[in-house]
This record gives sequence, structure tokens and C-alpha cells, in this order.
Amino acid sequence: MTDKTLEAARRIVAHVADRLQADLSIRLWNGEVLPLGPNARDDIQLTVAHPGVVRRLLLKPGIMTLFELVASGELGIEGGSPMEAADRWDHGRAVHLAKRVDKLFLARQAVPFLTMKEDRVRPLPAFDATGEDGIGAARKGRKDQDFIQFHYDVSNDFYGLFLDPRMVYSSAYFTDAEVSLEEAQAEKLDRICKKLRLKPGQKLLDIGCGWAGLACWAAQNYGVEVHGVTLSQAQLDYGRARVERLGLSDRITLELRDYRDIDAPGAYDAVSQVEMFEHVGFANHERHFETVLKLLKPRGLYFHQASVRRGGRDALKPTATTAAITRFIFPGGELDTIGMTVTNMGRLGFEVLDVEDMREHFELTLRHWCQRLSDNRAQAIVEAGEARTRLWEIYFALFAKGFERGAVLVYQTVGQKRRPGASGLPLDRASLYN
Repeated sequence: MTDKTLEAARRIVAHVADRLQADLSIRLWNGEVLPLGPNARDDIQLTVAHPGVVRRLLLKPGIMTLFELVASGELGIEGGSPMEAADRWDHGRAVHLAKRVDKLFLARQAVPFLTMKEDRVRPLPAFDATGEDGIGAARKGRKDQDFIQFHYDVSNDFYGLFLDPRMVYSSAYFTDAEVSLEEAQAEKLDRICKKLRLKPGQKLLDIGCGWAGLACWAAQNYGVEVHGVTLSQAQLDYGRARVERLGLSDRITLELRDYRDIDAPGAYDAVSQVEMFEHVGFANHERHFETVLKLLKPRGLYFHQASVRRGGRDALKPTATTAAITRFIFPGGELDTIGMTVTNMGRLGFEVLDVEDMREHFELTLRHWCQRLSDNRAQAIVEAGEARTRLWEIYFALFAKGFERGAVLVYQTVGQKRRPGASGLPLDRASLYN
């Protein structure tokens, strides 16, 4: 490679370092290590496999290119995990880096890279075979089961490498930052049951039941009958095996079924939805709440846990992050806002009883997942492949920082199927937890 290309790369790195102010370094394709901030350490390094990486970042800067380069291994991290690397810079600076750099200066430095032959993009585990991502589509225009199975049918053993033993794939609830992930997930499951005020003999519908963690907890500890539905065959197989192993087959029924196809008006005392709502899509929100309302008994309770955007003037407008996440991680995913959640529940027949912010709980949860995935990285590659493992690492780190900053949030919301008269619930809020 010409001296001009290396010289340009050094100037680009110096320019970025001045604005990023990070405490880590970058290693170029020739082995040269350059700091990404004043007094930056070199124990954690971003590695650039070849000059084509710089070319692509200059021509098409953004999170999509970042995901592609990380997944292919052309842009790597050595000496630490993506989470540890992300903790070495101010995430706000990193997110807004494109606005802080001198674009004219970078354009001048790009000249030696523009004469290079364009790199062939390597095949990646992405949901783009048909060009459909489901964004903005109503149910008939979405391939919901394909979307779900793309994400969840990777390998049960892969998920088992970073989840708790109950395989709970949603934000835990930390009563203390020092408690274990296992304890925090058990606390979350119990709080769901308490917020739904479950009693022996009641019927609970768990929408998007995952690997049956909540179903088993509710049946074992609260004596309820549980009907769980999922669109993931891998989750269903695992969940059914767990139910049988625990001797709960008389109280738990699991199905591969779309909850909107359940024809049982007023059959359930309670309905839970724990972080599957992100898969539903804006065009289908109204149908979701109408379906839940129909399935509940009068004054039945609905538990809704979902990650949301923080809102703003263009709260529903797809972002660059949305595009990358729907392509590589969650096809069809669209994040609500808490205002939309409460408004829709209120206008579609629910009385909203309780709203609890769990933003910092999810940051802690993701940090646990990051560490566990890092500790079991070699086995993760065996189970899911190196590219997908890299994608999950950067996805977890990205969202952990998003929850840390408050760019993404997660709420537990409880509503009651509205009916004139007294709610029939205790007046004391403390009864939710005692």
C-alpha cells in the first residue's frame, strides 16, 4: 500500500481522535497503533484489517457500515469486548461523531482511497434475502413467523450461553446492582405475577412465551393455568421439554401459534406480554390491544413490558439504527414510545393502573449478557457462527449504552379491562409487592 494511503489514514485517525477523545487505540493494517484520544491506552485496540475498511467508512459512514464491517471481522476489537471498548469513550460523542468532524478535511484525505478497487462485501447473516423488513407493514404484509424464527431459532444452546438458567430473554429487575442475574430475573418474574395479582385456579395467557420461564414460574409459585404461545419452533421445543421435566404439563399448554388467531373471548383472567411487543410493528398496535382486550375477562389484568424510544418530534420515523437492527437482529422490529403505549391502552378499553420505568435495570441486564457472551465466546461461535456472535456482541453493547444514556427505555405497564364501577383492587399500592 502506498505511503500516501497510510499518511492519509494517520491524519484521519488524528482528526477523529481529537473529536472522540476515547481511551483506546486503533491498529492499522500495517500493524501501526494510533491513539484515539489524548493519553489513550493501547490495551484495547480497534483493528483495521485492510485499507478498504477506511474507504467504506469514508464513502458510507454510519451504523449499517459499522455492523457490516464488525460482522465480517474486517473491523475488530482486541484486548477487550465491544462492551469494554464502548465504556472507553463518551457514547454521546461517538453517536454524534459524524456531526463533529470536518467533512471537507475528510474528503481531502479520502482521495488515495477512492482510487482503490471496491471491496467485495462478504455474505453476512442478515434478513435481506427478500428485501422485506416489515417496517410500517400491517399484519398481512409481514412475515412475522419468518422474522421471529430468524432471531430466535439460532440455537437454544447459543442463548443458554448468556441467559440465566430459566432462559429469560428480557430485562431483569435488580433490587441491588450487586445481585446476580439469576436473582434479578427471578425477582422480575415474581413482580410480573404480583402485578397481575395471580391466584390459584386463574388462567394466564403469556404472549410470546419464549422458553417458558414465566409460564413455569407462574404455575409453580402461583398455582395458575398458563397458555403460552410463540412463533419460534426452537423455543416451543425447549419450553415443552422444560414443562414436562418440571411435571407441569397439567397446568401449562404451549403452542406454536399467533396470539391474534386465538378465538376465546373472555377466557383469561390475565394476559402477559414481556418484550415481544417490539416485534409487532406500528401498523399492528391497535390490533394487538384489541386482541388482548377481547381475550380478557371483565376487569382482567394485562401486563405489558416493552423497550421504547424516548420520543421526540419524529418518534416514529425510522432511523439508521433501526435499519441496521432490523436487517441483522430483529427484522420487523419497531419501538413504541411510552406515551403511545399509554394512549393506545386508554383509548382501546384499558384503565392504566401502573407504569414503572426499568431503564437502568435493562442496562445492568445487558452488561451481564455481554460479560457472559464474552466469557463463552468460543462456544458461541461453535453454536451460531463467528459473524452472528460478533453481531450479538455489538448489539448488546450498543443497547447497553443506549439505556445508559436514556436514548432507549423500558417500561412495565399494567392495565385493567375497563368496566364501570369499582376496580375491585386494593387501594394500597404496596400490595403489589407484599
